[in-house]
Amino acid sequence: MAKYMLSLPNRDPVLFAGLVAAAMLAGAFAFQYAGYAPCEMCWWQRYPYFAVVALALVAKAVRALPTSLVIAALALLFAVDASLALFHVGVEQKWWEGFTSCTAAVDFSGDMDATLDAIMNAPIVRCDEIAWSLFGISMAGYNFIIATAMTVFLASNLRKA
Repeated sequence: MAKYMLSLPNRDPVLFAGLVAAAMLAGAFAFQYAGYAPCEMCWWQRYPYFAVVALALVAKAVRALPTSLVIAALALLFAVDASLALFHVGVEQKWWEGFTSCTAAVDFSGDMDATLDAIMNAPIVRCDEIAWSLFGISMAGYNFIIATAMTVFLASNLRKA
């Protein structure tokens, strides 16, 4: 069993990419529901992961898709995510300026009074403030590291495919 788990990425890089993306999304939503509301750039970084999961599922269901094309698309999606994460890290570290306004999630339920209350009481989430870090690396920083590693991993598997 342990031998199979260690060799999973080499056996099926498409499945591995889908599992990594799903794990990253699960972690992001776990942090969100633990009280760390995502900023706008945090949401941007989730979109490529949604696409990776969807593409991996489609590729597993439709076996006729060329594996090299799927791996190339997955590598591109992880590279886009790494780029978004790097931009976010730069904003957090004040290397460059991000948004000039803050973002907040608001529930538009249809009732104007409830919507106004939601807007006035919504937590302001700034993209240039680090909400959580471990060993001096923010969530965006860890996302950059993982997305970059997956880009390199998939690119190396593209040569094999």
